[in-house]
Parts: sequence; structure tokens; C-alpha cells
Amino acid sequence: MAVKIRLARHGAKGKPFYRVVVADNDSPRDGRFIEIVGTYDPGKNPAAVTLKSERVRHWMDKGAVPTATVRSLLRKEGMYREAPARPAA
Repeated sequence: MAVKIRLARHGAKGKPFYRVVVADNDSPRDGRFIEIVGTYDPGKNPAAVTLKSERVRHWMDKGAVPTATVRSLLRKEGMYREAPARPAA
């Protein structure tokens, strides 16, 4: 079972609000999920991001992979660092 940390869209038309969720890779975008680990509101200035850092770390330690958008949110919050590049042999 592949697990991803991704965004689930909520809110009205033209006023998006997202939940950061842990979901099975095969689940639909706004469908079934395992756990809500945060929120993202791009409508505020600056955009509001709240994350449960211990739960995000827990899922990433278990092998959950964040999507590109969630990865950028985690970087801004200081919770994600790229693995150092391995030297060419």
C-alpha cells in the first residue's frame, strides 16, 4: 500500500481551502483518507499553513511520500530537507 501526504480541496467555488491529508495512493483527491495532518488556506495574506509536525514526521518515517505541493509547504515550515546528493563514483 503506497501512502502519500497530499492536499484535499474544500471551500466554495473561487475560495479554496485545503486539508493536508495522509491518503492511500489509489484514493480520489477529495475522497477517502487515513488522517488529517494539517490545513492550508491560500486565501489569506500571507497564506496560512498549520501542520501537526509530529504526525507528519511519523508518517514520513513510515514511508509516506509528500506530493510536490505539500513538499514545498513542508520546506517553508522547515520540516523537509532534501537528501544530500551522493558523489559520483
